[in-house]
Amino acid sequence: MRIQLIRYAHARSGDKGDTANVGVIARKPEYYPLLVKYLTAERVAEHFAGICMGRVERFELPNLCALNFLLHESLGGGGTKSLKNDAQGKTLSSVMLRMELDLDDTP
Repeated sequence: MRIQLIRYAHARSGDKGDTANVGVIARKPEYYPLLVKYLTAERVAEHFAGICMGRVERFELPNLCALNFLLHESLGGGGTKSLKNDAQGKTLSSVMLRMELDLDDTP
């Protein structure tokens, strides 16, 4: 089964320098294990290929039913250095929620 992430989560994003931060929060507590299993750092790096030029780190926040991702080297230097339209990464949460996950694949 293939699902779009927006059906199971909502997200927020921002920045710190050249690193984008994307938090993904399960819409219901029972969706959190699904996020932990299928929304891997590798899958996120694949989804952001061409945007994220560095590594992707994932942090689990089970008490919030959330995952937090750091996308290193994603903002063209960040803030005042970048020529990107979204130098602070504010729209990357929307990009994340468009991701499709194949629930038949076991990471």
